[in-house]
Order: sequence, then C-alpha cells, then structure tokens
Amino acid sequence: MTRYSRKDVLRILHLRARQLTAWEQAGLISANEQYSFEDLAQLRTLRALRATRITAKSIRESVEAMRSAAGMGNPLIEASAVGHGSRLSFRHNGTLVDPVTRQLAFDFEAGTERHLSIVGTIAHSPEPDVQEMFQRAVRLEEVPATVSKAADLYRQILAIRPEYAAAAINLGTIHYNLRDFSLAEQLYRRATEADPEYALAFFDLGNVLDELKRLSDAIAAYQRAIALVPQYADAHYNLALAYERQGHRRRSLRHWLTYVRLDPVGPWANHAKTQAKSILSSERLSIVSRAGRLVAAG
Repeated sequence: MTRYSRKDVLRILHLRARQLTAWEQAGLISANEQYSFEDLAQLRTLRALRATRITAKSIRESVEAMRSAAGMGNPLIEASAVGHGSRLSFRHNGTLVDPVTRQLAFDFEAGTERHLSIVGTIAHSPEPDVQEMFQRAVRLEEVPATVSKAADLYRQILAIRPEYAAAAINLGTIHYNLRDFSLAEQLYRRATEADPEYALAFFDLGNVLDELKRLSDAIAAYQRAIALVPQYADAHYNLALAYERQGHRRRSLRHWLTYVRLDPVGPWANHAKTQAKSILSSERLSIVSRAGRLVAAG
C-alpha cells in the first residue's frame, strides 16, 4: 500500500501545516506521520468543505451521526458530502441524508447539485468517462513520479469539458507547485469563471497573485472568497497579510481579529493576536464590541 509523508500531503493537497493540525485537533482526521490514499481522499473532501460555511464542529457531528445511522466506517469517503448552508448532508443510495436530524429526501437534484467529495467541487456533473478520467488523474497526482501524467489527464478533461472547475483547480495547483505561477493564474481564473461561487478557486487565485507580487489583485480575490464564505478563516488570514504588505495596517486589523475568532488555537492564531495587539498599541485605535467581537471603530 502506498504511503504518503506529512510533507507529501501538504504538497499534494496544497495545504498549510496549521490546517492539517487543526483538522487533527478537531478529530476530523487522525494525527499521523504517514497517510494512506484513503486519508488523502478524506482530506480532499475536508479541503473542499473548508471553503463553505460549515464549521469543523458541524462536520464532526454530521460524520459521527452518519456513522451511527448508516453503519459507515468513514462517511467522507463512502458517501458524497453535500453542503447545505451551515449544515452537512450526505448523498447515499439515491437519497440525501441529514444524519443529525435523520431526515431523508429523494435526490431529485443529483444531476445538478454541487458535490463535495474526493473529486472536489464540480460546476456540473461530468459524463461518466470524464469522471473516471478525473479520478485516475487524482490518483496519479498523489505520486510524485506520475504528476506529469496527471497533468496530461487534466488537460484532456478540460479539452472535453472546459467548465470542469475541479480539473482546472488541480492542474493549476500542479503548476503552482512547479512555480509556474502565470499558468497557475490562468487555470485558477478559468475555475472562477466556470463556477463564480467557488470560494476555494478565488482563494487559490489570491495565493498565486500574491506570489506574483500583485497585491491589489490578490486582495480582490481574497475579498471575493470572503464575500462567498464569510467564515473562510484562511482567506481572512491571507487578506490581513496582504493589507499589511501594502502598509494598510488598519484594514488588516479586522481580518486578524476575525481569524482569531474563527481559528483561535495554534501558532497562526498566536501570530494573528500579536499582529492585532501591535496595531492597537501603535495606532491607539478605539475598539467597540459588535455582536460579540472586537472591531476597529470608525
């Protein structure tokens, strides 16, 4: 059985170490130094869910409820996770299941509703042969020696289905990891055009624009990701960094504080707290309480 190191997982899935640690602390994935392909599949689902309004706590509760209701060992792999607002349901055997409430519904929208599964977010359901091609590409991408073959498959998929956002994102990430930032930007933009509500695509676009030193464009992309998903902690963190690099410390403050509220534990939360305290101390900003959180007055 192929095993992947922690470093491999971070590279393949384009994750930050703090995000993997946060999922481990939340009980969504076991803490390991070596991961299986099934672990990678589960982490791909979690990465897609990260760009929704669903909290880690809600995901964990739904997964545990699905295990109990359906007897599944790992619902994030054995069923297809579907985001509904702030709740998580699962598509299984022709029905949509909310495992917490035990409500069932016929899956009349299975052909058009966005899926959150190991293949990521897809703008439209692909033909079976394209779906199979995508899954083969995902497996090839996990092995460093076959990443180029995965890239070729993603290109073939996009030639057949130009609007296949998940393939554009994955191919973009391959080029991002190769530091081919210009092509990565093109592919991420293609994903945002194929699915304008795909927050993860705008977040990845912001990251590559940041690498290209185009901070104003990166800020616009992060802002769009946050507009789509206000609780997108990583987007708040990166937006705060981008504002600071532009010298707009007051603008960064709100996003540092929001990040701390959304992700309060760990070294990145500590960094966000330090930055916020530094801004408050140096600029003597007055602070008011609004809906239980701190924001800069004025």
